[in-house]
Amino acid sequence: MRKKKFKGAIFDLDGTLLESTHVWHQIDVDFLGSRGFDIPEDYVEAITPMEFKEIADYTIERFGLKETPEAVMQEWNDMAIDAYSHQVELKPGVRQLLEALRDQGISMGVATSNIADLYLPCLRRNGILEFFHSFTECGEVGAGKKDPDIYLKAAEKLGCEPGECLVFEDILMGLETAKKAGFTTVCVKDGAWDYTKEDLEGLADYVLEEIQGG
Repeated sequence: MRKKKFKGAIFDLDGTLLESTHVWHQIDVDFLGSRGFDIPEDYVEAITPMEFKEIADYTIERFGLKETPEAVMQEWNDMAIDAYSHQVELKPGVRQLLEALRDQGISMGVATSNIADLYLPCLRRNGILEFFHSFTECGEVGAGKKDPDIYLKAAEKLGCEPGECLVFEDILMGLETAKKAGFTTVCVKDGAWDYTKEDLEGLADYVLEEIQGG
């Protein structure tokens, strides 16, 4: 990643910087289980690129729930807030990577489908909030990560063109979207996804089995 001079770096949060995919898996298990449903095999993959309200709308429609999207989102938020405030930790090497990028003069931002009430306390508690110049949520742009809007808005906030910016992601949809929009893409492997080399071909310019600083 040092052969080309980059001005900016955009990071996904869950599964990329944060060890948090298990939190959402348990929320899915508990939320759907309390309504008499098991998690369908394709559910997590379907919702992962979506923005928060889109996930609520999809879940309500798929399972025929009577709740409003607002009520569903509030329940999810209530279930997650304790974990993000007190339990969710950084993935190995994250602080070192952020320090290395900062030392190279690279501006950093976040692009996430998560919401500020959850991630800001978590980033602050883990001591990395100060590294980021801006935050962009899928809800802000009104689209999930199947559309490039969130990455383009995040780059705009950093004062970067897509070709001057790295995107760090753990999901295929995000990598594919960012790549098509002209960003240099970095896949951060996460245990929630069993991607093969073939899966990532053409989508990820770089692949990190584990984040390393320096």
